[in-house]
Amino acid sequence: MTNRLKTVTWNINSVRLRLPIVEKMLLDHAPDVLCLQETKCPDGSFPTAAINKLGYRHVEVHGQKGYHGVALLSRVPLENVERKEFCQMGDTRHIAADVAFNGSKVRIHNFYVPAGGDVPDPKVNDKFAHKLQFLDEMESWFKGFDGQSIVVGDLNIAPYENDVWSHKQLIKVVSHTPLECQRLEEVRQAGNYIDTMRKHMPMDQKIYTWWSYRAKDWSASNKGRRLDHVWMTPETAQHTKDVHILRDARGWEKPSDHAPVMAVLEA
Repeated sequence: MTNRLKTVTWNINSVRLRLPIVEKMLLDHAPDVLCLQETKCPDGSFPTAAINKLGYRHVEVHGQKGYHGVALLSRVPLENVERKEFCQMGDTRHIAADVAFNGSKVRIHNFYVPAGGDVPDPKVNDKFAHKLQFLDEMESWFKGFDGQSIVVGDLNIAPYENDVWSHKQLIKVVSHTPLECQRLEEVRQAGNYIDTMRKHMPMDQKIYTWWSYRAKDWSASNKGRRLDHVWMTPETAQHTKDVHILRDARGWEKPSDHAPVMAVLEA
C-alpha cells in the first residue's frame, strides 16, 4: 500500500530549455509526481527519454508548439489519464490522472489557467475574457466532482492580500483584481477544495511563488505573487504533512520565473 505521496507543481516556462533544472528537481527532491505547466513543447518533442533515465517511467503530456502545455512525470503508475479542452480554443491547459494512495485512488488535476493579458476588462481585452470563461468552465466542471482529488498548477491568480507584495498597488493589476480573486474562490468552493498552502501557512504570512524576470535582484526586492496553488478535497487534505515553496529553485541556473510547490501526503 502506498501511504506516502510527494507531489510537486511547477510552471517550468519551456521544458526543453530548462531540462537541466527539471533533472535537478527530480534528483534533489525526488517527488513521486512532478506536475509541469507551460511546457511549450509538442508531445512528440517532449524529453521523455531523459526523464525515464531518472526513474520516472510514467510520463503523460498534453502539449503544443511554443505555447501552454502541461505534463505529469511520475515514479508511480498513472491511470485513467484525461486531457480536457477548455473554451474550444485547442489550448493544452489540463491533464489529469489517478495515483494510488492509502489503499485507494487520488485524482491529480494539473492546470495552466490563462494569464489574462494586461487590461482587466473583458470588453476590451479578449485575453481577460478568455480567462474568465476558463474559470466559468472550471467551476461548472468542479460541481460534478466526487471522490478524492488534488488540483495543482499555475492558476494565474493571487487571491488573498498576502499573496502579493502589495495589495494596494496590485489591486487593479491582472492576477489580483477583486473580480479574479472572487472567481477563483468560487471555483475552489465548487469542488469543495481546501487551499492546502494556506492550511499550512497562515493568512497573515506573505507567500509568493512567482517573481518577475524584470527585477534586477528578484530575491532582494521580493516583489512576488502566489500564482501557483495546491488544492485538495477534505479527505485528502487531512493527510497533508507538509506544503512548502521551494524558493531556492527560482535562483537555479536559467530558472523559471516560478518556484515549485511541494505537497507531502502521509497516511
